[in-house]
Amino acid sequence: FVGMVIFGGTLPATRLAVSAIDPIAITALRAAIAGACSLAVLIALRRPLPPRALWPQLFVAMLCVVILFPLFMSLGMQTVDASHGGVVLGVLPIATALVAVAITHERPRPLFWIASLAGAALVITFALRQGGGAMSSGDLMLFVAVAMGAIGYAFSGRLTSSMPGWEVISWSLVIALPVSIPAAWLTLPADILQLPAKPLLGLAYVTLFSQWIGFFAWNAGLAMGGIARVSQVQLLQPFITFVLAAFFNGEAITWQIVAFAAAVVATV
Repeated sequence: FVGMVIFGGTLPATRLAVSAIDPIAITALRAAIAGACSLAVLIALRRPLPPRALWPQLFVAMLCVVILFPLFMSLGMQTVDASHGGVVLGVLPIATALVAVAITHERPRPLFWIASLAGAALVITFALRQGGGAMSSGDLMLFVAVAMGAIGYAFSGRLTSSMPGWEVISWSLVIALPVSIPAAWLTLPADILQLPAKPLLGLAYVTLFSQWIGFFAWNAGLAMGGIARVSQVQLLQPFITFVLAAFFNGEAITWQIVAFAAAVVATV
């Protein structure tokens, strides 16, 4: 739940950041800065390198959670509101459960699948309704982000059986440093110090909290209760996003948005 609340601020913060910073730059900067913080903590605590057998899984987690999920989410936030994106990302729990079943052989009961599929159907209906019967480009970017996030969450959760959750995200970020640091240097806005405060605060939030600290709690939760089951807590995330989007982004939260989100949450 703590991790979910932290992640609830991701879309509003990203929406603020993309108003002045390119999505590729946001992805590179959040990975590079969070990676540098991770490396410092791992060195300070003298944590040993993960066993060689775990590196392929860490690479998959890194590719999805550190690069692809943030990139496609940022691209989506260029054209849709954070509140709209909050409902669309409500399909992430069922996607995570599907990947968990495939890689960890978890076997949830039939009622779990009925409820989860109902939640997913509601999210897809919402996206089509808001788009006038068709998916917008922003929705498509967010659905790709969902797929990448589900894979990354599932592999991260699987790795927590071998190491603490905070080490999973930290090593994933460290593995990305050879790519993220050059990418951040090349895409760093020349006028970054002259940018308004809100985009910079949005970037700071997604860097330290969404990309790093939030996973400390989230991965620990997945390890405690199982990936498929605990991932459904994220169905509550839209409400956190709505409140923050209204307060920080000035978005109007319509009754349709709240109704669809409430229906999705009811599937929990």
